[in-house]
Amino acid sequence: MTTTSPTTYDSLHEHHVDAPTIPLGRIVRVELRKMFDTRSGFWLMASLVILGVVATIGTILFAPDDELTHNTFAAAIGFPMTVVLPIIAILAITGEWSQRTGLTTFTLVPDRRQVLLAKIVSSVVVGIGAMLVALVVGVAGNVVGTAITGTDRVWDLSVAQFGTIVIGSLLCLLTGTMLGMVIRNSAGALVTYFVLTLVLPTVFGILAASQPDFVDIRPWVDAELARSFLFDGPPQGEQWGQVAATAGLWLVLPALLGLRAVLRSEVK
Repeated sequence: MTTTSPTTYDSLHEHHVDAPTIPLGRIVRVELRKMFDTRSGFWLMASLVILGVVATIGTILFAPDDELTHNTFAAAIGFPMTVVLPIIAILAITGEWSQRTGLTTFTLVPDRRQVLLAKIVSSVVVGIGAMLVALVVGVAGNVVGTAITGTDRVWDLSVAQFGTIVIGSLLCLLTGTMLGMVIRNSAGALVTYFVLTLVLPTVFGILAASQPDFVDIRPWVDAELARSFLFDGPPQGEQWGQVAATAGLWLVLPALLGLRAVLRSEVK
């Protein structure tokens, strides 16, 4: 049996060279490719465009002629975006655990924070791209819809309003990212997201109707209500504070807990 002398160990340690770090841009490209490569991923991305077109056609068919404005089309297209984008973010995060690819991923890139950052960046890129597609589809819908009905075209969606719609959509997307980090299971995260966006606002609404004192408190704790200020138009004054407060309560704090859990969890 041979042993390594302290001198030999020191020599090996002194000449040890760390493995080269994989650039963040390359990891982002890989994550983007993973979103589109599978059949389910491709159709999930395609659903953003398909739902946008369906919403546009539905607006032309059923909206009153005097409401066929650019803002109306943007709102109709934005709704399915706020549903699909969080699902994309959830699946991007939880895939390493639900599909058991985490061992390979975190072996190739040991720094889990870098992997999470790449997933967040790729999701945001997809989200912004989806918003730009929605803008183009909304413009086309406004042009075609008014031509069919013979009404005047109304371009009432300002740059500021489009910017707040993008912010609201990204907050929805990042909520999905947060749930993916906290729960790390696709089904559980999806169910929790719909509870937060459908059930909890209903509970808050009931409380506001039955408890008058809660009416003034609700915008500071109801994330869905606060985000609606972003979609209805640029928030004014106190509404920005309510958006920030609810984002801190329901997004930032849980995300910090989720990040801690991801960095410490065992990957199998």
